[in-house]
Amino acid sequence: MNGLKGIHHVTAITSSAEKNYAFFTYVLGMRLVKKTVNQDDIQTYHLFFADDKGSAGTDMTFFDFPGIPKGTHGTDEIYKTSFRVPTDASLDYWVKRFDRLDVKHTGIQELFGKKTLSFVDFDDQQYQLISDEFNKGVASGTPWQKGPIPLEHAITGLGPIFVRTSNFEFFKEMMEKVLLFKEMAKDGSLHLFEVGEGGNGAQVVVEFNNVMPQSRQGFGTVHHAAFRVEDRSVLNEWIERLDGFGFPTSGYVNRHFFESLYARVAPQILFEFATDGPGFMSDEPYETMGEILSLPPFLEPKRAEIEKMVRPIDTVRSTKEFVKE
Repeated sequence: MNGLKGIHHVTAITSSAEKNYAFFTYVLGMRLVKKTVNQDDIQTYHLFFADDKGSAGTDMTFFDFPGIPKGTHGTDEIYKTSFRVPTDASLDYWVKRFDRLDVKHTGIQELFGKKTLSFVDFDDQQYQLISDEFNKGVASGTPWQKGPIPLEHAITGLGPIFVRTSNFEFFKEMMEKVLLFKEMAKDGSLHLFEVGEGGNGAQVVVEFNNVMPQSRQGFGTVHHAAFRVEDRSVLNEWIERLDGFGFPTSGYVNRHFFESLYARVAPQILFEFATDGPGFMSDEPYETMGEILSLPPFLEPKRAEIEKMVRPIDTVRSTKEFVKE
């Protein structure tokens, strides 16, 4: 069995594509590599923020479903997303930046031997920065070269995702027997699982929690998390595997930028399995990625209709110079 290679992307829900674009571009210094629509709900923007090249394992993506209520954090949810930064010293830089820009944060903490810095955005979406200083395992990406963050401190990719479950025994069995993760460490109610080459880019932190109420999805919460598979043939193996274990799945889905499978692996927990390619540069050049509305071929005939439905957002950055500060 060809195993999972690590985290591919995390998709969350925002109350405002405009505010979301501003926060990720100007505060976090991640690059918008694709501005498209939800392929299953074409009136909804789907924004992809990633590293300089839009590499698999570096992208955080957002839907802005019109009229959706605010979500509620609780148990049975993917509740926090991590971003990797190069060193422990980078976290000192980010504390000062967050203080200056009024981003709520916890200060620097330590978890499973790594320095971290948890923070929230305007929707109370939960994130953390994690230091790669002593990290071994899956390589990270390339910081956005023209962004506002000094390259030695810039975000390079995704780190561990955090999941709360009210049924830890089931979740652990699913992670180990079905997805082939290994439990590496425990800290109180938190359990660290790892897959493939391991390290920050291939970890899931699972919290057993049967005290909090059930989470409710809405803006400010995560929609799903995706794991990397090499290519279509490996994806087919995972389709067979999950079907064999009896999980409800989407079957094969072609998302144009990658090929996918979705599976509800536990109550309210949706995982996706996505190929590393073809990636985001198939229809846009490197210099101007994310600046125009990109549509997969099957939606291209509806472009005029879609452009009337989604309000325009100015995402041109190739003509701007960002001062690194």
